[in-house]
Amino acid sequence: MTLNPIDDAPMPDEIAFSKATRGLHHIPPDAKVYLPASIERSVWEYFSEKAEQKGIGLSELLTDVLKRDIEINEALK
Repeated sequence: MTLNPIDDAPMPDEIAFSKATRGLHHIPPDAKVYLPASIERSVWEYFSEKAEQKGIGLSELLTDVLKRDIEINEALK
């Protein structure tokens, strides 16, 4: 394996953004964002069972729980 860059061409003095799209990677406020998270098995089992009992998805239940936690923390400030 080589440590040399793939392309040794110099960087242009000026880079044009005239054809760029503003906000191309912007995440709208109502969009669902999927993030990997690591939780202990016992916590996963507990919430998986609760989600199944309620007939909702695990992600939806965890989102609701975290939103309530945020509300409680904000109220305690």
